[in-house]
Amino acid sequence: MRKQKTPSGRKVVSKKQRAKLDSPPSEAFDPAVFLETAAKGRTIITHAKREVIFTQGDNADSVFYIRKGKVKVTVVSRHGKEAIVALLGKDEFLGEGCLIGQPKRLATATAMTECQTMRVDKPEILHILKSEPAFSQLFIAHILARNARVEEDLADQLFNSTEKRLARLLLLLANFGKEGKPEPIIAKISQETLAEMIGTTRSRVSHFMNKFRQLGFIDYNGHLEVHSSLLSVVLSDQPPTVAQPR
Repeated sequence: MRKQKTPSGRKVVSKKQRAKLDSPPSEAFDPAVFLETAAKGRTIITHAKREVIFTQGDNADSVFYIRKGKVKVTVVSRHGKEAIVALLGKDEFLGEGCLIGQPKRLATATAMTECQTMRVDKPEILHILKSEPAFSQLFIAHILARNARVEEDLADQLFNSTEKRLARLLLLLANFGKEGKPEPIIAKISQETLAEMIGTTRSRVSHFMNKFRQLGFIDYNGHLEVHSSLLSVVLSDQPPTVAQPR
């Protein structure tokens, strides 16, 4: 269909086209703003320490984004045995299994500290993933990082000693090796929890924590402070030894 022209030869612009030309340009999509702003399909929730965010077996109908705080993810076997499968912090997602068709939650998420999350309904996040490349890139980067962490955890359990596994976990909790500034002071976490995460006993964790403190790798006096020198335990082929008093 040929475009109409005026007697002077100019093209005729329809009202719809004119409205589009006159309207201001739309603002670029900003993933950070999306994850910080409550709107339809997005709810900001504050969770008290030890509050359950969702429970294993609940309907999987949303994804959560952690705005602040730390979250523990656990699974329970048919025989009632509980295992910690992840500790997540600020700027991480959880519950993303709903996006691949999981009808029920496969784990329980519990706030380890006071937390604030953004709950994004499944239809809303699917729409944004399809329509906004900037958000898709951010989310894919999260999924790839999580996958790499799972592979590293598996190799850690299969090949590393209890001492190395504990050192690596403490460094991860303190944010060493991640983007952004390390957070050497870790939110209060029990030795039982550390033992569950690396597959050992509380007494073994206590033994190595005392050893790390004597070597100056960590300090704890009401809170746990991790020093970057702890990395030497992970990288060394031989475990460090504590000098015996003469």
